Amino acid sequence: MDVAIAVQDVAWIALALVLGLLSRTVALPPLVGFLAAGFLLNLYGTVNGEMLQKWSDLGITLLLFLVGLKLDLRTLARPQVWAVASLHMSIVVLVLGTAIHVLALPGASFLTGIDFSRALLIAFALSFSSTVFVVKVLEERGETASLHGRIAVGILIVQDVAAVVFMALAAGERPTVRALLLLLFIPLRPVLTLVLQRVGHGELLVLYGFLLALGGAAAFELVGLKGDLGALVLGVLIASHHRTDELAKTMLGFKDLFLLGFFLSIGVSGPLTTEVVLIGAAITPFVFFKSALFLGLLAGFKLRARTSLLASLNLTNFSEFGLIVAAVGVANGWLDSLWLSVIAVALSLSCGIAAGVNFVAERVYARYRAAWRRLQRRERLADDRLLDTGGATILVLGMGRIGAGAYEAMRRRYGETVVGVDIDPKTVRDHRSAGFNVLCGDPSDADFWDRVQDTKTVELVMLALPNVTASLAVLDQLRAASFRGRIAATARFHDEIEPLERAGASVVFNVYDKAGSGFAAQVAAQG
Repeated sequence: MDVAIAVQDVAWIALALVLGLLSRTVALPPLVGFLAAGFLLNLYGTVNGEMLQKWSDLGITLLLFLVGLKLDLRTLARPQVWAVASLHMSIVVLVLGTAIHVLALPGASFLTGIDFSRALLIAFALSFSSTVFVVKVLEERGETASLHGRIAVGILIVQDVAAVVFMALAAGERPTVRALLLLLFIPLRPVLTLVLQRVGHGELLVLYGFLLALGGAAAFELVGLKGDLGALVLGVLIASHHRTDELAKTMLGFKDLFLLGFFLSIGVSGPLTTEVVLIGAAITPFVFFKSALFLGLLAGFKLRARTSLLASLNLTNFSEFGLIVAAVGVANGWLDSLWLSVIAVALSLSCGIAAGVNFVAERVYARYRAAWRRLQRRERLADDRLLDTGGATILVLGMGRIGAGAYEAMRRRYGETVVGVDIDPKTVRDHRSAGFNVLCGDPSDADFWDRVQDTKTVELVMLALPNVTASLAVLDQLRAASFRGRIAATARFHDEIEPLERAGASVVFNVYDKAGSGFAAQVAAQG
């Protein structure tokens, strides 16, 4: 073993851990610390760039595979996705490209040789938002299946497809005739799902997840298509199987680990000079124009003000695909290599901004709600209207296994006055088909809780949400709405109990600590 390489690798992992912990301490996502770690490693030149790139590539492949597992293709067919993404990209490229070209006319040093076509290329690279960042933030907040989360991810996929098409055209490559062989994946789906059913719950499930993600990527690359797109397609292909949720949860830790390489690799993607940092910093505020444009377009397509705002704030960043597009431009001699470093700086700064604005998004909406609502149209989409609890006295939020069990128990005891709420449309459809009274909506929606408080019928709220971050967000809204009823919450770890109680939970149930007593109670009851 090469000791020098081993020590070097331990050093950058330790630095990422320390800065990630510092970011969490100041209530920012750890990925902000990872980005900072990448720039520090760049300054001191103490990292193996080849290894980081391998981690990064694997992390992105796993990310897109997991996105595919949760993707509903009907989302992409919505005009709020494909039309908004197309209009937004067209406007951004035209406006920013024109601005860059106008700035280049006086002969600014860093814009030397930038004609209108090159200015449009730079604007195209800056028009994307980061799939990695957005999905990571949505996962941490438990909002991947929310309407604003699904709209944001759908827009990102449309953008990613545009980037793939550009790269294929720029490289002069066309998919080979062998690409038609990829259609064989469709009749192979029963075989893929049969194997998924048989691999069990341990290491074989992990191996099968890696095989699907990497195998899909390899198959697409063999026929001249972008490998990451193959991982996404394989995920979509098996997405409807009932075990995909378990597969996604099993692969989540591996994806997070390898994405560390992506965030670090941004910082080491090019040389840092004072000029590069200043140019990158000067470009960064443009993300607010992108965000405002998204907000206007989404509201114009009949989404509620809150949905439009949260989706727009999710997309308030530049993208890793911007680096890839810029790299293609550099390789073809269209752009100076300096632009790679400039976009890397702008990407890192924009992710820091996006982390901050997403952290305060709900508070910003609640504080200026009247102003935001003036943006929305009178006519709104059916799945983006305020929920009506119909006089319910008990709400169960989160209809996973724990929530569904709580719902059944409470309904047996209190009857039809119990209503379930879940953020995932598929989960809601499944429960409704089983005869449950379940609504589809976001439990952290301030407008929803105002309406609940106005009805004054709800006496008990039971939080069975997937993580403590989502539960705390709901508790914040309940407190803001001056809810006076009882609140029960679930926790997975002992250190989650105190924050939940401090935030207003009347009862906190540790699902692991209490599992044994629940088991014993059931056995005793059956006698």
